[in-house]
Amino acid sequence: MTARLSLIGVPTDIGASVRGASMGPEALRVAGLQGALAHLGLDVADRGDVQGPPNPCDAPRDGYRHLPQAVAWNQRLHDAVYAELQGGRVPVVLGGDHCLGIGSVSAVARHCRERGKKLRVLWLDAHADFNTHDLSPSGNVHGMPVACLCGYGPAELTAIGGVVPAVDVRDIRQIGIRSVDDGEKRLVHDVGLEVYDMRFIDEVGMRNTMALALSKMDADTHLHVSFDVDFLDPSIAPGVATTILGGPTFREAQLCMEMIADTGLLASLDIVELNPALDVRNGTAVVAVDLVQSLFGKSTLHRERPRLPRGVASRDFEPVPGGH
Repeated sequence: MTARLSLIGVPTDIGASVRGASMGPEALRVAGLQGALAHLGLDVADRGDVQGPPNPCDAPRDGYRHLPQAVAWNQRLHDAVYAELQGGRVPVVLGGDHCLGIGSVSAVARHCRERGKKLRVLWLDAHADFNTHDLSPSGNVHGMPVACLCGYGPAELTAIGGVVPAVDVRDIRQIGIRSVDDGEKRLVHDVGLEVYDMRFIDEVGMRNTMALALSKMDADTHLHVSFDVDFLDPSIAPGVATTILGGPTFREAQLCMEMIADTGLLASLDIVELNPALDVRNGTAVVAVDLVQSLFGKSTLHRERPRLPRGVASRDFEPVPGGH
């Protein structure tokens, strides 16, 4: 059966302090995302943009910037993603800043609970996004989505999916991390979040890292990827507000995406933090589209892609020597 994808634009930068991510959905469309995915034989429908409140550009209040507006955007995105999942489609969220991961992943987690499916979340990012209002130096909600999903945050955000926490911390794998605030480091350690930072990737390689991140899944696993474009090294992806040197190269990122595609389990996706105001001729959007094609199966050669037998973890994704 041909996979059916639904593009959902979410044009907001409500969770960030630098404006511009609100233009990300249109930049991805201009870069040809829908056509690129359709070229792979996928059924791709563009659902247009979710609507929400404007960005008031206020200072933080009680440790949060724009909390009511962030709640509104995430609730509306939750509803849109959940509706697509209920219709048997693969939601592809075009952000927008990464606070939107609260709404999208909450919807995915709700869908998995109702269908009795396991959940695995891959968080591709330069940042851990595990701040809370008393740890965050900025109050920006785009630095808090993983914490909120794990139950650390205001009830208006943690309960969007109907259950707190929306996601068990053991179901999350973070990849490419290289910027974590001091207080955030302690909380990440204390809750046992599984993080494959850039030092780990440097030491064991992207192949071993992805083998670990994708291990112990089976055919009953819903795989969600939350792809923050600042996951990439800024030399290939300058169009983000929070560039951090030392990210994955283009080839490392391609391998990451291709190994995810090889599982055959990708069932929902976020693409966030693309900021065209900081880009060069929409080049970052073009790179993102290329990588998303790889997520959905584009490869240089025809390959026999492993499929996971029901109820059995795939040996194809056992860690090789040198993993942890």
